[in-house]
Amino acid sequence: MAAANRGTGHGPNHLERVIEELSATHHPSPGTGRGRYLLPSHSQLVDTVQTLRAVLFPGYLSEWDLGGEALRHYIGAGLDRVTHTLQEQVRRVLVLEEECDETEARERAAEATISFLGQLPEVRRLLLTDVQAAYEGDPAARSHDEIILSYPGLLAITSHRLAHELYRLDIPLLPRIWSEEAHSKTGIDIHPGARIGESFFIDHGTGVVVGETCRIGRRVRIYQGVTLGAKSFPLDEEGNPIKGIDRHPVVEDDAIIYSGATILGRITIGKGSVIGGNVWLTKDVPPGSVVTQSRAKEERFEAGGGI
Repeated sequence: MAAANRGTGHGPNHLERVIEELSATHHPSPGTGRGRYLLPSHSQLVDTVQTLRAVLFPGYLSEWDLGGEALRHYIGAGLDRVTHTLQEQVRRVLVLEEECDETEARERAAEATISFLGQLPEVRRLLLTDVQAAYEGDPAARSHDEIILSYPGLLAITSHRLAHELYRLDIPLLPRIWSEEAHSKTGIDIHPGARIGESFFIDHGTGVVVGETCRIGRRVRIYQGVTLGAKSFPLDEEGNPIKGIDRHPVVEDDAIIYSGATILGRITIGKGSVIGGNVWLTKDVPPGSVVTQSRAKEERFEAGGGI
């Protein structure tokens, strides 16, 4: 018993003191000051996005035999769970962050959930083009099944396309939770505000960053370690970053960006351009360009000469 309390200077009431101090210094969310409302549930939101993945690719993420009518039942049951859970989580975040009253929050949550579910067929269409792009862009890919079941790039873009639909509906916080859940699993960080066209392929993926106001066209391919980021953060009169301005790159159709490239600011990478590995770009690139690093300078010295 003496060993357990050694160095604490406190007896059995030590935890009571800690509890009191933590309780006394607790503050509600600084953005709202409305701590009496339930926060959105991170675990339920993660479960919801996993259910949506299973609905979008039925049979891949379940052990059910989904022949015939079983497929409709499986999709229907999944969407029923999503409807109830998402509506409640949207209600919570609207009350918490936007200070809606309960009646307004419930109405908006119901409308937003219906609108979100209505976009799922289009999301699935886009994802199937992403699967095909991965199959065509990766010589190591043996089948669509392999891509759907194992590729981190597809997991990341699936979460992004779902989160982006909530983002477009002006639902705060929840899209970011979905995108960061995928980020933690894949190392691919795509802000839910980024607009990404069809047939998008991230090869390998670890370390990829795509900023909020990025605009990416169709049939774009990027590799690990690519950053599509902001060059600077304009400040207001009080020295705070100005939000809501376009500050990330535009990548036009059919561009390829190789590993480690860093592209910053509201610049345009023209259609069909190829950006080589480890290139640093802060200026526009015309369509059809090939941009590579300058060749490293080599010097050789004999017998220590020049050292």
